[in-house]
Amino acid sequence: MPDPISATPDRSTLRLALAVGGLVLAVLLGFGLGRINSGGEPTTAVGLEASDHTHPPGTAAHDHGAGGDTTASADAGGLAVSAGGYTLAPLAAAFTAGEATPFTFQIRDAQRKPVTRFAVVHDKPMHLIVVRRDLTGFQHLHPTMAPDGTWSVPLTLPQAGTWRAYADFTTVADDGTQTPLTLGVDLTAPGRYDPRPLPAPATSTTVGGFAVDYQGTPQVGATVPLTFRITADGAVAPLERYLAAYGHLVALREGDLGYLHVHPEPQLVDGAVRFWLTTPGPGRYRLFLDFQVAGVVRTAEFTVTVP
Repeated sequence: MPDPISATPDRSTLRLALAVGGLVLAVLLGFGLGRINSGGEPTTAVGLEASDHTHPPGTAAHDHGAGGDTTASADAGGLAVSAGGYTLAPLAAAFTAGEATPFTFQIRDAQRKPVTRFAVVHDKPMHLIVVRRDLTGFQHLHPTMAPDGTWSVPLTLPQAGTWRAYADFTTVADDGTQTPLTLGVDLTAPGRYDPRPLPAPATSTTVGGFAVDYQGTPQVGATVPLTFRITADGAVAPLERYLAAYGHLVALREGDLGYLHVHPEPQLVDGAVRFWLTTPGPGRYRLFLDFQVAGVVRTAEFTVTVP
């Protein structure tokens, strides 16, 4: 008669079982610790939030168009007062030319509730660009937000006419999702309006004693570099970081005032500021370059024709 099967496992079987059990336990413990270290479910915060909005060297075109921050975007932003479920709602849009008046507005969600959570992008949670419809009088402002979501900034429209205000911002949802947008609205300053023709295209200009020139040729649908060099008395200007960058470039299209806000590479390139730009269509554009030297921000302006 054959020997009965023993109810006691041999030592090799016990070693195998212990090894497998230890492996499973280690995996479970690691998963649990990972959940604890990461905080488990996503957490939310109230108010303004910092953003990991960075621009590595050699990045592709980086603009804030209709759909927000994109690479090689083919769309211009600021053409609509509502987009992506959000609306730019000014509390007043009439001004007296030459008089400083608070410009107040809210960003409202699809339920028409004021949004109060925004990411801090390039040192500010809100960038407000204002320009007259003939592309004169450019201003780059930074409103402050009250707890109820109302933004306010002193604004002077120096001449009569119709002006365009662009709110460039990034909202933060309860789940942490960030939505960058640029919305636009018209402002009016009653009075005689004599639109000025755009200056002829040029690759160099002067502002505040600085000579500014750029190299590069914008092309429709193609990402190309634009490199701006700022000099004073023939020497490269000692540029300072302004809003976390060595320069900010806004491009506005003549006619519909389509908006592109382009940021540079994080470091200077042989002392110059390099941007990567994709133009959404042919036409004439006005470029506005903000730069800072000795604590003073200046704006150089150019006209560019894109065939």
